[in-house]
Amino acid sequence: MSFSKDFLWGAATASAQIEGGWNEDGRTPSIWDLAPEGKIKNSETCHEACDHYHLYKEDVQLMKELGLKSYRFSISWSRIVPKEGEVNEKGIAFYNDLIDELLKNGIEPLVTLYHWDLPAWVQEKGGWLSKNIIMLFEQYTRIIVDAYSDRVTYWIPMNEPQCFIMNGHMTGNHAPFMKKYLSLPRLTENCLMAFHASVRIIRALAKKTPKVGIAMATSVFIPEKENEEGIRQAYEDSFSKGSGLMNNLWWAAPLLEGRSVRAFGIYKISDKYLPSIKTKLDFIGINTYAPFTNNWYGKDDSLPPERKNSLGWVNDGRCLYWTIRFWSERYHLPILVTENGMCDEDRLNEDLSIHDEKRIGFMKDYLAHLKRAVDEGYDVLGYEYWSLMDNFEWAEGYGPRFGLIYVDFKTKDRYLKDSASYYQKVIASNGEDLD
Repeated sequence: MSFSKDFLWGAATASAQIEGGWNEDGRTPSIWDLAPEGKIKNSETCHEACDHYHLYKEDVQLMKELGLKSYRFSISWSRIVPKEGEVNEKGIAFYNDLIDELLKNGIEPLVTLYHWDLPAWVQEKGGWLSKNIIMLFEQYTRIIVDAYSDRVTYWIPMNEPQCFIMNGHMTGNHAPFMKKYLSLPRLTENCLMAFHASVRIIRALAKKTPKVGIAMATSVFIPEKENEEGIRQAYEDSFSKGSGLMNNLWWAAPLLEGRSVRAFGIYKISDKYLPSIKTKLDFIGINTYAPFTNNWYGKDDSLPPERKNSLGWVNDGRCLYWTIRFWSERYHLPILVTENGMCDEDRLNEDLSIHDEKRIGFMKDYLAHLKRAVDEGYDVLGYEYWSLMDNFEWAEGYGPRFGLIYVDFKTKDRYLKDSASYYQKVIASNGEDLD
């Protein structure tokens, strides 16, 4: 086996992290635009980010230079629906132009509808705590499908419900910076019912036959030994252990199996909602960075810095292979690697080069394990490196740099890192040249 000729080599971004233009052309604020003072490191904001809103043509040309076959991006809900019942035609036009520019350059658009930047007006109506959000998300989906489904095939209604529910509503580290511990079942029910409603609309109204999935923040335990017992134990641990919301089954069981499970030993979503949650998908998107083996959040203070990214997440490419394998074996659906990447504290040299050897080492490791999965016959549709460019990393601000492209956040100038050249070679060889 080898990578298929139409394998979706690509890179990913999110609207709040790169677009800027936060109050331009009719857009209203998201919950991240209104982050209170002190919630984001160095008092930074996402108001300008990478200014992709104005520089998208330049960015698409960089994608073409890299040889990308696909590009996963998200749509800003508040750019499309600035207030309830209103459609912003200038917002519609921006993504129309972006999609057309991608297709003109031979790049397949993979569209995420929600990547954490909830409109402030939706939050004022209760956000994910309110059942109203199901109807509002369905209405938003209708607008997007009507505008873009004549050219878009791949749809991802939500990115990482694990994270925007846990970090935004349990730990309070992310927008809307709440600690609603007792509301976890209600938050999960509303989130997954909104997802289900969105998928239903896409399937009913899309002009091109759609392929619909979800981007899950997921990983697995790596077998201690690759024998029958070691693999069986790692598989069982991967779907039974973990901590609360990062446990694979809290989300996957209701969504893909139609059953509810417990989180933290006490929480459980209501069985009465399961018919409005269980959803038929065309693929499962996995956002995989670090294994659960070290600890549930992918960190291990005992390891040296060279084995971790600049946020402390463990770098171990084996987790990508085993995540693909275990999720494939459990759910029998194609896998799309919707995010995988490494952040570091990259520096721009005087000659405008960025020698990010650690990232290249990360990519060689993880891509070798991706290739192992493909060689063994697991159905993998594509690989989206996170991220195309350095960007606004949520509450961490602009410190962690995940990009293949270095961004000078003062001038907005872009520079290709050495890892971009490496990835360019990988794509040109369709994954055969990983050295």
